[in-house]
Amino acid sequence: MMLLYWINLFLQQLSQTSWVEWFAVGFGVAEVLLARANKVALYPAGIVATLLSVYLFITSGLYAESLLNLYYIIMSIYGWWYWVKKKNLRAVPITTTHKKEWWTVLYIVAGGFIFLYIILKNFTPSTVPLCDAFVSATAWAGMWLLAKRKIENWVLLNISNAVAIPLLFYKHLPLYAALTIFLFIVAVQGYFQWKKVMKKENALCLS
Repeated sequence: MMLLYWINLFLQQLSQTSWVEWFAVGFGVAEVLLARANKVALYPAGIVATLLSVYLFITSGLYAESLLNLYYIIMSIYGWWYWVKKKNLRAVPITTTHKKEWWTVLYIVAGGFIFLYIILKNFTPSTVPLCDAFVSATAWAGMWLLAKRKIENWVLLNISNAVAIPLLFYKHLPLYAALTIFLFIVAVQGYFQWKKVMKKENALCLS
């Protein structure tokens, strides 16, 4: 019964979806597929997707997610530049997160959550300050681990995704909810793929 409820909710909201959301999610899917194919075009696709997302999230009252997407834009511009300049250099090896780094993750999540919640609660008309702040704070921590090539980044990103999915349905953004489900699946695959790569890299170091 619960599955039927979510399917009906998705179909109902889908019929009310704006063309802006269709374009934004379309470019978001293109970004993920281009990233999987290791193509530099992922960055311009990602920039278009995030610019549209900022507009949609602001109009939907997801202010922390809007801020998160502004960060994505900055990182996409940097990533695009870095790809062109250093694409022939060897990638940083994949490793596990150490105790000191876990403390940094905790500070990012806790500090980001408290900061965003206070801002959302007191300076915006947000109706979901707790969830909005949590989604963004955990995503920030996940992106920090991703930049350092830590395998646990996928865990943090999926914690964020798990809360974002019902939140996006609640805010009547069904395509974004579907995209986030897709990203959740990709993150699970990414974790196990990185685990295989990490084992190979460790084996090469020991040989």
